[in-house]
Amino acid sequence: MLDATNPKDGISEQKPKKWYASWFDSPYYHILYKERNYREAQVFMDTITHYLNLPEKSKVLDLACGKGRHAIYLNQLGFDVVGADLSENSIAEAAKNTNDTLHFCVHDMRVSYDEKFDAIFNLFTSFGYFEKEEDNLKTLIAIKESLSEYGFAVIDFMNVHQVIENLVAEETKIVDGIEFKLKRYHLDHFIIKEIDFEDKGEIFHFVEKVSAFTLENFQKMMDEAGIYLLDIFGDYKLKKFHKNTSERLIMIFK
Repeated sequence: MLDATNPKDGISEQKPKKWYASWFDSPYYHILYKERNYREAQVFMDTITHYLNLPEKSKVLDLACGKGRHAIYLNQLGFDVVGADLSENSIAEAAKNTNDTLHFCVHDMRVSYDEKFDAIFNLFTSFGYFEKEEDNLKTLIAIKESLSEYGFAVIDFMNVHQVIENLVAEETKIVDGIEFKLKRYHLDHFIIKEIDFEDKGEIFHFVEKVSAFTLENFQKMMDEAGIYLLDIFGDYKLKKFHKNTSERLIMIFK
């Protein structure tokens, strides 16, 4: 049994990796989510950069960029982009696309950058991974400190109310011949997904665990971080946010 959250090899008492360090660095993460709607993501990038009125060649940070698909598209739109992610494997893959105005680095989102950005994007629920609330606050402060004087930040998060209301408790997905068994539940202020599968004779177990932050939770953290929340939207077309029906919680701040 390979358990990313509680490995027991009978040899050493090594401290296990945090779930996000193990799962996002695994090739199976990218297999399971290979069918994500990237065209929708590109339309969102078009819409949000237009809304922010970002001039060409603006410096943009894609924070928690994964393999860099969105950073690459932002660069194609004419921006000077840095993609940052904790996963060394993802960054190694993304870095194959490096050019004069597109760079990638391994980076912990709780740490601010020395250079300043005109826009920072944290997309597709890439926030709320930490057990301790203070680490999520550190992330917000790091984002604020990494913005230029006239810069804006965007967090695109799930709408927790809608997710909990429509949570599919159990599901099986077959991707590339691998049968992923998914279990989802809401526990102790977290949305948790357990992922079990077998491949090449080995059994794997991974966990996704994301804080069930509401808009009110974000507002409280942003007040503590000295952040000004400018606007709130409920989907990728930037329609108004409705607590019970919106697909997303998209926040613009500085």
